[in-house]
Amino acid sequence: MSPGLAAAALRIAVVGPTHPIKGGVAVHTTELAHHLNAAGHDVTLVSWSQLYPARLYPGETTVPLDQPEVTPYARTVRPLHWAKPLSWRRTGKHVAAYDLIVLVHVIPQIVPAHLTLLRAATGGAHPPRVVALVHNVLPHETRPGDERLMRRFLSRVDAVLVHTRQQANVATSLGADLVRVAPLPPHLPGGPPARREPYAGPARLVALGIVRPYKGLDGLLRALAEAPGPTLTIAGEVWGDLGEELRELAGDPRLAGRVSFQEGYVPAAEIAPLLACHDVMALTYTSATASQNAILGHAHGLAVLASAVGSFPHDVSDGVDGLLVRPGDHDALVAALTRLADPEVVARLREAAPEVNLSGPWAEYVGALEALAAAPPADTEAVRRAVSGDPRPLPLRLAGQVRDGVLGLAAAARPRIELAPGDLPDWVHPTDVLALDVDADAARDAARSLGLPRRGSRVEAWAALGGLAAVLRVRDDGQRSALILDGSGGASPFGTWAKAVGFAPVEVDPGEELDVEPQSLDVMARLHPADVDAEDVSDLLGQAAWALRPGGLLITTFALGPSTVPGSLSVADVRAVLAHADNAGLRLIGDLDGDLTAKMRRAQQHAYDPRAAYGLARLTWRRR
Repeated sequence: MSPGLAAAALRIAVVGPTHPIKGGVAVHTTELAHHLNAAGHDVTLVSWSQLYPARLYPGETTVPLDQPEVTPYARTVRPLHWAKPLSWRRTGKHVAAYDLIVLVHVIPQIVPAHLTLLRAATGGAHPPRVVALVHNVLPHETRPGDERLMRRFLSRVDAVLVHTRQQANVATSLGADLVRVAPLPPHLPGGPPARREPYAGPARLVALGIVRPYKGLDGLLRALAEAPGPTLTIAGEVWGDLGEELRELAGDPRLAGRVSFQEGYVPAAEIAPLLACHDVMALTYTSATASQNAILGHAHGLAVLASAVGSFPHDVSDGVDGLLVRPGDHDALVAALTRLADPEVVARLREAAPEVNLSGPWAEYVGALEALAAAPPADTEAVRRAVSGDPRPLPLRLAGQVRDGVLGLAAAARPRIELAPGDLPDWVHPTDVLALDVDADAARDAARSLGLPRRGSRVEAWAALGGLAAVLRVRDDGQRSALILDGSGGASPFGTWAKAVGFAPVEVDPGEELDVEPQSLDVMARLHPADVDAEDVSDLLGQAAWALRPGGLLITTFALGPSTVPGSLSVADVRAVLAHADNAGLRLIGDLDGDLTAKMRRAQQHAYDPRAAYGLARLTWRRR
């Protein structure tokens, strides 16, 4: 490890495509390297000079060197070539010295290269841990032998990260042992939105990206012919004979002047101007895994028309910021397009397009990778040793009765409720603001529907459910091995719920002084009703910076209120706390400049008692 990176938590080799290779996977791989590096890891991006033969990808495979889709990662090497097996073996020997290999899977035909690389990388006495980052477990258009290749590949890695529950099921069916689902974080090419000219008419739809059969554009054109008004632009490379079929469909007299083709790859610099001339992103796929195009559309102020497949139901609120239809349902698609002929409907959907959170999802994603990268933590192993009578000491030194409680919890902890990160509602965020009673009611009802024990008030349920979501999404390795220190007190349901799903949290009284070894904890929690007092912030942040291992979480709640309310924080105070936390090496999971600040200000404006708090902020930080 280089001297300048001596404090990095892990030395990581990300093996996958990057610039000048084009497309979403290459962009995602590049952004992943940036975010892992920002999290404090020593990262090298190991890429391909040529990823696959032209017969597997009939379009252009690269973009011009001077036109990257996103900022290239500085420490990138390109030793791999699909047609040079010696490059696979040499690269494997090189990355054997790393702590973690993140192997980005693209298509099954590259599996032989990956297997050769893995054999060279993991043949030593202390092999690196290998996590496969799999965008599509199987291709949209499968070939003979694909499943056999994927079974071999998935059996050779330590863990698998996918982006939807459906893909996790496919990976498990093909023999993957440890599989984790983390939603695809935004990695948006094209920069900020371009200026839009005033327009009031039927929806202008755009279908952006490589034109392939599974994207359902033939069905979209057939439905469009039966829904007068909306127009469609098809922008992207067209594969095979599909272009001829689509032009024939577009020749229907009912579509005269309503369909245009912009063939060829759309460079990043042209995306924003293109989207500024349209109102609706069309994603009427027949099948999908994970795609960021719905998020891209929202980021540029477009509504989204999508099939209810893959990640689209997660990204689109039906009837709010877009419309969802069943895949292959012609009548439903005609009905949706007919609605989009109304300018008022289009305007309402566009106005509701959410502000895209660019930081929070990446923090959760990096946390998921870090959890998969870790073998069972030494401190968890120590607890297990102590339970079995092994005299070796625990890394967490607590007062006598608390230490005995740790052992009892560890011995008794058993997963009673099967709860995966994807089971939690999408609206439950690690960082959020509670300003409305209805949100607290929704959290309580969600906890009950998940089968969590009935404990605490609805406000305490809101605080605890977000804390549990943070642990499951960011710090859980799938084996419930994270070591959690809970200082929320007995009134909070957080500790009870953590135990109910299989963790063994250490529960201590709020504010209790602890003798904790540095970098020994995965999670520290201090949640309502044991809100962090304004005067306690500095001490708590210092403890977290000392006790949390890199990637660990500090989950807190703060009362929001005017300066006349002791212990509460104003909006300005929250920003000061964030600056203090950043100096301590703690990074907020979430975007304070987006919806959170708006929620705090709304709560402040609707406050009716200047002597009382008007809201509750749940802030979750991740240690760099």
